[in-house]
Parts: sequence; C-alpha cells; structure tokens
Amino acid sequence: MINRRTFSASAIAASVSLALGLSALSSPAYAQGTYPSKPIRIIFPAASGGGVEALLRLIGNKMSDSLGQPVVVENKPGGNTQIGINYAAKSTPDGYTLAMGFVSNLALAPHTFKTLPYDVSKELAPVALLATNYLALVTRPDAPFTSIAEMSAYAKSNKDGISVGTTSLGGLPHLAFEQLARLSNAPSTVLAYQGNGPLLQDLVGSRLDVAMVDYTAAQQLIDTKRLRLIGITNPQRDPRHPEISAISETVKGYQAVGWFGIVAPAGTPPAIVEALNKAIVAAVATAEVQQSMATFGLLPAAGSPQDFASLLKSENQRYAALVKQIDFKPQ
Repeated sequence: MINRRTFSASAIAASVSLALGLSALSSPAYAQGTYPSKPIRIIFPAASGGGVEALLRLIGNKMSDSLGQPVVVENKPGGNTQIGINYAAKSTPDGYTLAMGFVSNLALAPHTFKTLPYDVSKELAPVALLATNYLALVTRPDAPFTSIAEMSAYAKSNKDGISVGTTSLGGLPHLAFEQLARLSNAPSTVLAYQGNGPLLQDLVGSRLDVAMVDYTAAQQLIDTKRLRLIGITNPQRDPRHPEISAISETVKGYQAVGWFGIVAPAGTPPAIVEALNKAIVAAVATAEVQQSMATFGLLPAAGSPQDFASLLKSENQRYAALVKQIDFKPQ
C-alpha cells in the first residue's frame, strides 16, 4: 500500500461563477465609460524573481499598449501565495486591482488547507487563463525501469515499493504523483523536500527512485543524461522528447497539468472583465510573449473568462475528490 506523509480533507465542492452582479454596473469606472482612467495593478503573490514573474511583467507591458494606462506588477508574497490572493479578493471590484492565480492557490488550497482567508467561489472572478505547464516524472539513469508500466511492476515487487521525491506535500507535484500511484497501483513512499535542488541531488545520487518535478527544473539533467525522463503530465508528448509517452497515454484517466491566470475581485463589472480579457488575449498572442513562454517551458492558453471559470470549477471538483481518495489531511 502507499505509505505517505500527507493530510486528509473533506472534499469541498467548489464551483466558480461569473455572476458579477447587476449592481456592479453602477460602479463609477463603468458608469463614466472611462475605464481605465488610472494605472492597473496585478498582484504577484510571491517574492520577486523567476520566469513567471518576468512573463507577467511582459504581459502587463503589452496590456498597457492596448488599454492606454500603465499595468504594473506588485509583489505581495507570503502565506503560500495566499496573502496576495486575499488582498486582491478583498479589493474594490473596479478593475484596478487584479492578481495572478495558480492551480495551487485556486484549485488545490481549498482542499489542502483547513481554512483560507479568501473564498475562491465567492470572492474571485476569473478574467483569463494565461498558460499551462507540465511536470516530469524522472528517475536515475541506473534505475531498473524505463516506463510507467515497468516502474509499477518494480514497485510491486519490492517490499517497500519505490521512494518518491517531491516538493511541498499538498502541492501539484505531490498530488500529481499520488494520482499516478493510485491509478497505476504502484506502492510508494513519498518524501518531501525543501526545493528542487536537494531533491534532484538525491535522485542523481541514487538516494531516491523517482521524482515528480517541474519539467524546466530537471531539463538540464535530462539533456545531459544525468536523469532519465519516463513520462510527462501534459496530455501531448513533449516535442523535445517525442519518444517519451505522456503519462495519460498509458494510464487511463490521468490528468495533472499546472496552470495560472488572472483573477479580479468578484463583483467586477462584466464590461471591465471583458476589456481586461481582450487586452490579455492580445498580449499573449504577441510573438514576444509567445517566445518568452517557450523559453520557460510554458504553453499559451489564453481564452475567455467563461473558459477560465469552467476550468476552475472542474479542477476544484477533481482535486476535492482526489484528496479524499488519498486521505489527505489539511494543514
């Protein structure tokens, strides 16, 4: 059986709505027909640095070109990105304060934390998805398996199964592997690490059997043959490694893709949400943004507010069921 250091949560059915309220149409920004008339803030709920923040700043610059007002990125780190999201959720719903939301704080946190300072279904309005990213299942080069099927068979043949490294219990990499272990019936022990660096060091040093990590974190080690890639969570194969099957090709029902997008306070007028969405979609379509996404291993995914709302609803329902199935205890 799977031996893991996890948490258990009651499944919280989350349904994200675009019901922004007719009363919001009376907001000054909408009534005056001058939106935007001042700079727009996008809260980045983490410390400065990294490719995603750089991408967001680039998108903000492109949005400024469309909207005629500066779009600035403001860092509000802390609380597992919850402080920044809560700040935006509690802001005036006038289109001038937005936030970057991730699968972790919009679809996982409602089911892996006992309490949240914000309510995803009641306090946030989806504006536009920006991009998706995928995880890589990697092993050491001398591992006695080269595929998901062989890994599962090897795990079953060992008394203690396989050892699996991941970052942050309750995060996407952890839940992505738990789903794989459940669907492929691979006994395992999950070990949590403080960051990808020590995790990958232990894997390269043969102190772990496998790890589920962001593809970009392991890419150099994969390219130099210090790690072996045996599967990716994206539904399509990676064009850089077309010989490696997507996990969903061999494990029916598997799905674990990372994503992030822009949210606004609930009650933001629909006309403003649409104006912001249009500017974001145009920004993501530019060659500069597309190239930046490719550099960081991201896939463009900008669509309508309704598309993002549907994703939020389905992802919340899926992870609510998963954390219940694996007996995950909330913190």
